[in-house]
Parts: sequence; C-alpha cells; structure tokens
Amino acid sequence: MSYDKIKSHAKINLVLNIIKKVSSFHQIESIVAFIDLHDIIFIKRIKSKKHIISFTGKFSKNIGIKNTVSELLGILEKKKLLNNQKFQININKRVPIKAGLGGGSMNAANILKYLIKKRIIKTTKKKLVEISKLIGSDVVLGLNSTNSILTSKNEIKRFTNCKKFYTLIVKPNFGCSTRYMYSAVKKFNVAKLNKPNKKMFNLDYTKKMNNSLEPIALSKYPILKKFKLYLESLSKPIFVRMTGSGSALVAYFQSKKGCEDVRKQFIKKYKNYWCITSKTI
Repeated sequence: MSYDKIKSHAKINLVLNIIKKVSSFHQIESIVAFIDLHDIIFIKRIKSKKHIISFTGKFSKNIGIKNTVSELLGILEKKKLLNNQKFQININKRVPIKAGLGGGSMNAANILKYLIKKRIIKTTKKKLVEISKLIGSDVVLGLNSTNSILTSKNEIKRFTNCKKFYTLIVKPNFGCSTRYMYSAVKKFNVAKLNKPNKKMFNLDYTKKMNNSLEPIALSKYPILKKFKLYLESLSKPIFVRMTGSGSALVAYFQSKKGCEDVRKQFIKKYKNYWCITSKTI
C-alpha cells in the first residue's frame, strides 16, 4: 500500500492575551493564522501488531518516543476508534520544535483530520474536540487550518478569504519551555477578542496588540531581544512579535519584496540562526 501525503501547516499567534488562571490552567485569547511553512506527513495502513512512527528532516532531532502523534494514536486505540488498524507514519519535520509554531500539535490535528476524512474513524464533533484537548490546547485550532480567533470564553471563530500577508520567522538555537513561560506569568489582560470579526486580522489592528508571554521570553533570553530590536530597526516590518510561547519571532509585512529584503539583511548579520520567509494561507 502506498503512502498518503498530508501537509501540516505551522500556525502563528498574531495576538496572545492571558486573561486569568483557573486552577492549573491559563485562560487565553488569541488571533491565529496559518502559514505555508509546513511539515509533510506520510501515512499508510500496515499489517503489524503496533504502529510505526518516525521523524526525518532538519527538525527531527530530540523528538522522543512519546510525542503528539503517539499520544493521538494511543487515545484513539483506548477509545476503540481505530478498530485494531495500525499505521506507519513518517513526518518530515520542516517546522522547528519548541518555537511557538505549533508543529507537533498541528501534526496530530492533521492526522486526526485525515482519519476522519478517510472514514477510518467515526466520532461526533464534540468528541473530536475532547480528543484534541487531551493531546494539547493548540490541537483543536489545527482541525481547520484557516484564520481563527480563540475567545476568552474558549470559543473559536473561523474566518475565510482574509487578506494575505508575508512573514519572516527567525529562531535562536534553543526552544522555550511552554510550562516555564506560563508559570512566570504574573500579570493578566482584559479580554478584547470576545466579539471576533474579520477586521481583527488587519495588521494595523494586530499591531496595537501584544503577546503576553513575550516580555518573559525577552527578559530570560537576551538574544531574542537583540533579534527583535534589530528587526524593528530595519523599519520595513509593520511589527515584530513572538508567536505562542516562543522561541520564534515573527516580523510581519504587506509585501513579499519587503519581507525578502529584511531576510537578506538578517542572515547577513546573524549567519548562524534559522530564518525563513513565509506567507499566510
């Protein structure tokens, strides 16, 4: 049996506000977009007693045996949704891990979408969301790779045909611990996204907003602050902001040329750091 091929697009948080802490969880709101940077997932059914999961590519190192894909398959088996079917899955990792780009969560979300599309598993929309949340809070966003707003009421509003923009993503040679970043939060925001609308994806609107976790990351990692100040000094980005819990920073542009010009300047100054241009999908 030949492999089916799936694209697993990275997500970016244009805005991330932390509203409050409830028990051990943080209540957030966020404006999310998906970009054309993606992992490639190869999947096929196999005759075997167990699933075979492997990772290749630039960012495949340090992914353990326990990962979002193995967790997903384990949950589906526990719920008896796979009917004893086994799969061989290889993921070409082009999205860096621990970057705030949702790489692992989007892998799980896209495999889940595939299994539903192929009618390999059958479940309700409500149970689908419950399964997603068992793996990670971002997974539910990846079930539909379109511009989304997550409200502080934990509701997701999807938007299509939004204006596209360009991004330059830069990442230092380390990742940020999501657990640490959230544990360091001391201040909370007032909810601002509970009446989501398409205009919130305009860069002039998002420019006025923030990522609540960014000050924590900039304080802990001076190189991130250097990156941000340098990118902002080039004047062409509309704004520069960390995505998710980091460590990737995203510079936002209206034009492809402006984005590419800044990329060239960045790699000239910081030769040993990963950066890539991308575009919203």
